[in-house]
Amino acid sequence: MKSLIHIVALSLAVVVFTACEEVLQESPKAVAVETFYNTAGEVEAAVNAAYAQLRAPNNISGQLGAQLEAYTDYSYGRGSYQILSDFQGLNSTNIPRTDAGWTLFYLTIRNANLVIQNAPKGSSISQADVARFVAEAKFLRAFSYFWLVRNWGGVPIRTEATLNEPNIKRSTAEEVYTLILADLKEAETVLPDKGAQVGRATKWAAKAALAEVYFYRNQYAEARDKANEIIQSKLFSLVPVTVANDFDKVFGPTVVSTTEEIWYLKMTRQAGQGQYLAMFAHHPGSRLHGAGGFFAHYTDAQTNSVFKNWDNADLRKGYNWYSWNIGLGANSFLCKKFADPLAPGNDAAGNDFPIYRYADILLLYAEAASRAGNGPTAAALDALNQVHRRAYGQPPTVASAVDFKLADYNATSFANLVIQERGYETQYEAKRWLDLKRLGTAELKARIKAATGKDVADKHLFWPIPVGELNFNTALDPAKDQNPGY
Repeated sequence: MKSLIHIVALSLAVVVFTACEEVLQESPKAVAVETFYNTAGEVEAAVNAAYAQLRAPNNISGQLGAQLEAYTDYSYGRGSYQILSDFQGLNSTNIPRTDAGWTLFYLTIRNANLVIQNAPKGSSISQADVARFVAEAKFLRAFSYFWLVRNWGGVPIRTEATLNEPNIKRSTAEEVYTLILADLKEAETVLPDKGAQVGRATKWAAKAALAEVYFYRNQYAEARDKANEIIQSKLFSLVPVTVANDFDKVFGPTVVSTTEEIWYLKMTRQAGQGQYLAMFAHHPGSRLHGAGGFFAHYTDAQTNSVFKNWDNADLRKGYNWYSWNIGLGANSFLCKKFADPLAPGNDAAGNDFPIYRYADILLLYAEAASRAGNGPTAAALDALNQVHRRAYGQPPTVASAVDFKLADYNATSFANLVIQERGYETQYEAKRWLDLKRLGTAELKARIKAATGKDVADKHLFWPIPVGELNFNTALDPAKDQNPGY
């Protein structure tokens, strides 16, 4: 079992309980704003309020992640998520789910803005602590805006300067990215190498986020260099495996932290405090989740080309998927990447949710380095091979018979190889759709068509701006500011 420090914060908390393992966790309570932000402990608790919204059951590691997992080239949605795998936009059942994500990201932003605005006014807090907590809040704000801009496009920018202004115009995507980069650069400079608790943002988390932002914007040289800073730090390494079940050392429900972890959303087996996405993967009969399972996603061993063409010797395939007939035939497979047979409730799986892990950074570096240099380099190949070796049970840093060879690839074929490897490596981490989107609309559509036979409608590329936002934010014009097709 994980032992956690419970940290309660502004409008969501205020007490600290210590235990043998220090892992960030939040528990809701209410606190008056007027009496807060005077000490380091109070400001730290206020920062934790921003984390709470990111870990909420309806956010990335739960319902919103389930939405994205129905968009992939390696699996399909089922039940109310089936329509999403048609790639024609959202229906009336799924729009409220993305609306909930919008609300949670803006709650994170609001809680971060409260820290940025009020921490410098504290009466009994050092300037060093103020700078650190403000930087942490800016990291969380940037991370939230990065999710917003990729899924909704340009959005209203709310900062500490407009904290009490309800009517904010819709900014362009470029304006949103300007804020994201400014916040992350400050976080990178100010945040510590290691957080006071596992799960707190660090300078390495900020570097990983910067690398991903550059990557998504096709600024490949910048993405390469930022990822390489993480690699050259020698602070992170892949967890070795020799058999498929060894991946439990990376994704299992009792893992507190690993050498691979850069920044994860931390979970525990408590209602509302655990991972919810795991519930969407499993079938109750499998007993891989203590509360049963929705089996909302599946793949087919014959009709899905990604799964069919995936080498059975790759341990990730055996670890990630299990055969289970859900009424669609014997070729159906369900994802078991996040299994927790002892989870006491739907939103109480103990599996932490990876946001930035070393395998992801190695693959990001490999692709970015090749694209920046118009062809693969020895360093790019080695980064890719480390992940690939581990997938076949080999020591990650030792040359092996499964290694790819530099002479076999050019710029295009190497990029395709890494994109394929990223698809295998990050399954069920709510990354694949966004990974494909960064390749451009034409390539995304071609890849989805090749894997699923479906055409992606233009309206499917972005989620609708919530009607509530359009109704109550008078700076928005519903006729002009809604995303196309809604």
